[in-house]
Amino acid sequence: MRFKNEMWAIIPARSGSRGLKNKNIKKINGVHLIGYSILISQKIKEIKKIIFSSDSDKYLSIAKKYGCDYLHKRSKKNSSSKASELSVFKEILNDFIRKGHPIPKYIIHFRPTTPLRKKITIQRAIKYFKKIKDKCTSFRTVSELSNPAFRYNRIINGKLSALTKKDFSLDKWFKNRQLFPKTYVCNCVVDIYKSKNILKGTLFGNKVIPYLIKDYKNDVDEIDDFKLIEHYIKIKNFKI
Repeated sequence: MRFKNEMWAIIPARSGSRGLKNKNIKKINGVHLIGYSILISQKIKEIKKIIFSSDSDKYLSIAKKYGCDYLHKRSKKNSSSKASELSVFKEILNDFIRKGHPIPKYIIHFRPTTPLRKKITIQRAIKYFKKIKDKCTSFRTVSELSNPAFRYNRIINGKLSALTKKDFSLDKWFKNRQLFPKTYVCNCVVDIYKSKNILKGTLFGNKVIPYLIKDYKNDVDEIDDFKLIEHYIKIKNFKI
């Protein structure tokens, strides 16, 4: 097994969406959803190879038209909704190893459901990753939650319960959001993993370094999300 000091992009897209059927190949402003991730990958000089992975021949055919470097047809085991991202990524790397090809040190994960990535955002994230790559097991972009996670609740046995503790009191926890510590959500704009860790059985590891970005837009999952994203593209004149 040989490692190359490179970064490859992996774009996974399964055809059997539980929500909106075939959402990954629906078009937004004339571009297939998977196309946004492929096209932006081509603009990032640090990305040396673009891999598209799917269980669907139709998806793979569409990805080929956008100029992917490598098309990966998933095994039956990794084609179900229960297949993990780790399992898919591990399968891709092992395919290269079995063929005697070197694999990259780093994998950048672009989910098709996050189409509005900006080139400058990706470039800045990668630049920062290069500075701290030896201090982390993985790297994820995050956005600050406007409403701190401490204010979110579960419903247990028909009653509200805090996420942080079982002993829940609305009087104690329902206070001005400014009084809570800041909390963050991983936004899936840029996730970078290390191939050696994937082969060992982990995507993230225990030293995940965050990178805060502020220009994050919602994921695409339902039909209303498509309409909102398309509206945003038009009014902002967004270009890949």
